[in-house]
Amino acid sequence: MKDISELLGCKYPIIQGAMGVICNPEFVAAVSEAGGYGLLATSFENDPGKLKAMVDAVKALTNKPFGANLMAVNPKAVEVAALLVEAGVKVVTTSGGSPKVLLPYLKERDIKVLHVVSNVSNAVKAAAAGVDAVIAEGSESGGMQGFNGASTMVLTPLVADAVDVPVVAAGGIGDSRGYKAAFILGAVGVQVGTAFIAAEECIAHANYKNALVSASEIDTRLMNVEWAQFRVVATPLVEEMMDKGGPSKADFSAQGPSMEAAWVQGDLEASIIAAGQITGMIKAVRPVREIIEEMVS
Repeated sequence: MKDISELLGCKYPIIQGAMGVICNPEFVAAVSEAGGYGLLATSFENDPGKLKAMVDAVKALTNKPFGANLMAVNPKAVEVAALLVEAGVKVVTTSGGSPKVLLPYLKERDIKVLHVVSNVSNAVKAAAAGVDAVIAEGSESGGMQGFNGASTMVLTPLVADAVDVPVVAAGGIGDSRGYKAAFILGAVGVQVGTAFIAAEECIAHANYKNALVSASEIDTRLMNVEWAQFRVVATPLVEEMMDKGGPSKADFSAQGPSMEAAWVQGDLEASIIAAGQITGMIKAVRPVREIIEEMVS
């Protein structure tokens, strides 16, 4: 297989990462229209009607392929998967736990599954379970990530050597240099998250985008939340949490309802702000197409 685009049916081997409440249909469609592979995030939406409306909204904006992300730790993950299958989604990425619970249902329905891993051991297990590809996510990536991870530079070649399925590199990729480096390291595609938050079409508030543009490579923190780690912008709220040893699981769960206030409405002290170390390379808010075309130039 030359690259992951052959598996997904898109022009470029670039997958948009799952981005929670800022993963609006217009943005997903823009990624697919520009030649990448847009993904709807489902971790914040279990309502059947709203989820179907999101899928339909993307379909109304593009006839190009797009998929969705499934959180394995979501107690309703299989129900959400059923809704996506019924809506016609053909490819999903799975993260936040083992894909084994979801794989039998998805594979029986000929759905392609790409699983996010943070180390070689999990990559080997995912490949043995039957996923179609693995996404090797380095510890410099933004948002949720697994424990005992390694940087993308180290993780990608190790995973590529360890599994016989296609490998997608994620974490710290936001321009043509990172894109090309991923292929040299043994990947056949890339997943991009933080760089896409700073896209014009993303529903993230201007305050969020400006925080990414102004942040350096050392302006993020890796927070331990008992069941996962999250890389976030070092806002005063985050620094206060870190001074107290990091948030407990209960404290972090309480952040959920506040994420929309922070990510969409712009109150950066309402909740944590996910971002990877690639922030140091984000210099401006740009259209999705410009980000992708520079990457593959």
